[in-house]
Amino acid sequence: MKRTPHLLAIQSHVVFGHAGNSAAVFPMQRIGVNVWPLNTVQFSNHTQYGQWAGEVLAPQQIPALVEGIAAIGELGNCDAVLSGYLGSAAQGRAILTGVARIKAINPKALYLCDPVMGHPEKGCIVPQDVSDFLLDEAAAMADFLCPNQLELDSFSGRKPQSLLDCLGMARALLARGPKAVLVKHLDYPGKLAEGFEMLLVTAEGSWHLRRPLLAFPRQPVGVGDLTSGLFLARVLLGDSLLAAFEFTAAAVHEVLLETQACASYELELVRAQDRIAHPRVRFEATAIGL
Repeated sequence: MKRTPHLLAIQSHVVFGHAGNSAAVFPMQRIGVNVWPLNTVQFSNHTQYGQWAGEVLAPQQIPALVEGIAAIGELGNCDAVLSGYLGSAAQGRAILTGVARIKAINPKALYLCDPVMGHPEKGCIVPQDVSDFLLDEAAAMADFLCPNQLELDSFSGRKPQSLLDCLGMARALLARGPKAVLVKHLDYPGKLAEGFEMLLVTAEGSWHLRRPLLAFPRQPVGVGDLTSGLFLARVLLGDSLLAAFEFTAAAVHEVLLETQACASYELELVRAQDRIAHPRVRFEATAIGL
């Protein structure tokens, strides 16, 4: 019997709805990955509601929890770490300590950093020290980096002028250390308004993917968390980076179709679970180059 991959997911958690681990854990489990959730914050709901309750996990608890897993002899079974929303830069450094600890035991373990920098216009606020940490420290240690356009702009210090400019910006990030950069949502002058576009960039090649942009009264939160989690999970299950990229786009689209059909603000993950595992649609990525 083929071994089930194990993944440590270190990001936010909401009690109601789907964001952070609440958006990523169940879909990763549904497609066959054993997920160990470690919640950097526990909020009543995501912050784009404009109000929430909850608290941030003390940074020292992150390595302590990792050491607790080591103490029972299971840390060597961790095949990957996924990090997302951080409550503080100190949390981020604690995560990197945990990643280093895991890689020391299992050198093949992967680290995917979803560099959540916030979006003030949408009510998602991230402290400046978190953004600085992601730029200056986390990117260098990540095997996979999964920014959206806002975060790609922050890494690059500018906005793109074209799709090929986005490609150049993503390629520049490879020099910081990652094996692959997945831009989860592209936005550039001349982009088709009716399309949702993504980009995968590696040392071996680059691929562009377009799927329909679905209309919502309010765009659901957690789509990026879902995207990063599914991509890493498919890689652990044996997909090539390109196959994982295409599968992820299809599965996320299926979730959004179900969410739209239900007129829901929160992602309809449970209703869409079979379509996450077996998407009915397929989007083919196109190789591009400078």
